[in-house]
Amino acid sequence: MISLHSVLLVTIAAVPQLASTLSLDVQNPDSIRSAAKTLAHGLMSFYENNQTTTAPEEVGTLEEPLYWWEAGAVWGGMVDYWAYTGDTSYVETTQQALLAQVGPDKNYMPPAYFDSLGNDDQAFWGIAALAAAEYGFPVPAEESPTLWLDLGKAVFDSQAPRWDTSTCNGGLAWQIFESNVNGMTYKNSISNGAFFQMTARLAYHTGNKTYVDWCEKVWDWMAGVNLIDDNYNVYDGTDIRANCTKVNLVVFSYNPSMMLYGAALLYNHTESPAWQDRTQGLTTACANTFFSPYPNATDIAYEWACEAHGTCNNDQYSFKAYLARWLAKSSSVAPFISDSVFTLLNASSIAAAQSCSGGDSGQLCGQKWYVSGYDGNSGVGQQLSAMETVQSLLLLQGFARPLEMAPSISETIPAVKDDDTRNKSRAEVEQCADDDQTWPC
Repeated sequence: MISLHSVLLVTIAAVPQLASTLSLDVQNPDSIRSAAKTLAHGLMSFYENNQTTTAPEEVGTLEEPLYWWEAGAVWGGMVDYWAYTGDTSYVETTQQALLAQVGPDKNYMPPAYFDSLGNDDQAFWGIAALAAAEYGFPVPAEESPTLWLDLGKAVFDSQAPRWDTSTCNGGLAWQIFESNVNGMTYKNSISNGAFFQMTARLAYHTGNKTYVDWCEKVWDWMAGVNLIDDNYNVYDGTDIRANCTKVNLVVFSYNPSMMLYGAALLYNHTESPAWQDRTQGLTTACANTFFSPYPNATDIAYEWACEAHGTCNNDQYSFKAYLARWLAKSSSVAPFISDSVFTLLNASSIAAAQSCSGGDSGQLCGQKWYVSGYDGNSGVGQQLSAMETVQSLLLLQGFARPLEMAPSISETIPAVKDDDTRNKSRAEVEQCADDDQTWPC
């Protein structure tokens, strides 16, 4: 087992002309900040869509073949990077990106990406906005002080009416528009889980019981169709063509960890034994499935479904980022899981840092953290995963920026209206956007 008190000195062997090294002392916050800064620089080296020649609809996105949603995930990670390290180097870049993709209704539904826009995609941008609200991320001078919270709430407001009781007694479909046929028949855990987490964050920070009720509804539905089993494994999805009676049993780390942070917030907010049990159960499920791939790789994170077989795609390369992000955040609001989470992320941080000696810079990270070095496989997802895992140590050790959007009982929200978009065609929504109108238009 890797010692929790290790000091790792990683030699950048891939570029012999460089004498520099990446040093990570997991007990030293300055060392953690320095390592996170190096990893953030490597991550931002992949971002090119903020040039003067970049088309407006592409600002804030990543180069193909990466999908639109992953850019939202990156900016969520960069908000946390700022909050955990205090480094302001990327604040303006992150602001620009988060605002470039809000769409005409300011709810992260840009028409340029309607062809593949899913509820999960939209939610990753909404989650980034909520993180910005929670930590008091700087708001551009010309914008409302409540900008980030307003954007997060707008995503909730657009998704709640899509809750579809006409099939399987509830649930969100993967896709938003009926023109995306395949995604409309699949009700997946990441879409429903992301909606659950966003709603739990709003419940925690506003005290509004309507949000708590929605969280209960989502959890009960997912458990009812066996997307969550008795051991708190969270499976990928289910199909309405079989009335949600058949479950796709593949497991990815971002599903239970997405649910975990929502459950942890609800435990903190309600002090309910049920949410405490769910928080513990999901933590245990994450630990049992997504860590310790081999006997000599104890407590090191990996993507169970694809990593060992070399079959992960570009999306899946990034999943360990969300595993680390939400384990750490969950620990901060549910301290009874702190010891186990600290053990997992400490060991994974050491291993992740050891993988970061690739690329021309000698600082890009690989995918497999248990091979004692760089595995030759770098990219946005791999870099984001390493950065989020390392920077999470600052949150776990109490050195991160405190939440500014403190819990309060101060808000009322209107009853959910009839679905604004689920039964509208993409052409109808695009026409509304062209006319600068919102539904009904």
